[in-house]
Amino acid sequence: MKDGQGRQIDYLRISLTDRCNLRCIYCMPEHGVKSIPHESVLTLEEVHKAIECASQLGIKHIRFTGGEPTVRKGLLSLIERTAQTPGIESVALTTNAILLPGMAADLKAAGLSRMNISLDTLDAEQYRFITRLGNLDNALKGIEAALSAGLFPVKLNTVVVRSLNQDLLSFARLTVDAPLHVRFIEYMPIGNGDDCGGCGWGPADVVPAKEIIETISAQAQSIGLGSLQPAIATPDGWGPAQYYRLPGAQGTVGVISAISNHFCASCNRLRLTADGKIKPCLFSDTEYDIRSALRKGSEEEVLSVFKAALFHKPSGHEHRVGTRRMMNQVGG
Repeated sequence: MKDGQGRQIDYLRISLTDRCNLRCIYCMPEHGVKSIPHESVLTLEEVHKAIECASQLGIKHIRFTGGEPTVRKGLLSLIERTAQTPGIESVALTTNAILLPGMAADLKAAGLSRMNISLDTLDAEQYRFITRLGNLDNALKGIEAALSAGLFPVKLNTVVVRSLNQDLLSFARLTVDAPLHVRFIEYMPIGNGDDCGGCGWGPADVVPAKEIIETISAQAQSIGLGSLQPAIATPDGWGPAQYYRLPGAQGTVGVISAISNHFCASCNRLRLTADGKIKPCLFSDTEYDIRSALRKGSEEEVLSVFKAALFHKPSGHEHRVGTRRMMNQVGG
């Protein structure tokens, strides 16, 4: 179905929980996290009903996010039901990978189509600083588990923050010998980073996609890996990344230019929060309550809420800075 701007919307991102087993500095506070009340969180039955209704309107692709979706009980059965829903062509998951060693094979068997793993550094000390609670080895074991389970493609999502001075080349080198697809994401002003007690958002911390590619290319050439070239064959998916490849690499290096060169004109998604609100735009505080319609049991009302959100989806985010909800509350 098309939105009010004439864009084809076929992708729904669903946050299953605002809870997480990490506390990344740009996402949520280290202490005093105000979780969504249990009674306000959509049940898995309500989530699936929303998916069934969305599929009637042309939604074909579902991605489950969080918080951290793997901490939500019943995830496997929800993925299985979603994969079997008429009209749904693919089911994806965004995770920090911590719990994947014990879940990856079951996720694959349940019908998961693809996986994105959030990982912002390959330095163990910096990983502990960014995540506050994490151990890099656990995340790396999770990536190995995803690959071993045959999930494809496996994409690594890396938020680039200038003040963190991350080693971007180390990520690019991962793509040489493994079928991994690294996507560098410009740091976005979602929520109020100062409330996280972390680095806070500021325009000086945004590293433009063009600079990311130029930096990696120069560093790769300096050690004999060659420069990044536009990728002809790119990983399956429906996202906005521009992909590049090092010579002979199995995987790719992508950039998502949400700030420096936003892609609003081709946006194809809606978001459903864990407490049952449809967000037409990540950068907007405008939300449409679908939980009430779901709890009334009225499919007609659920469809009406989806249609309203589609019709009023804005043409662009207009470089807004700051949103009412934190990233863990909207699912990214």
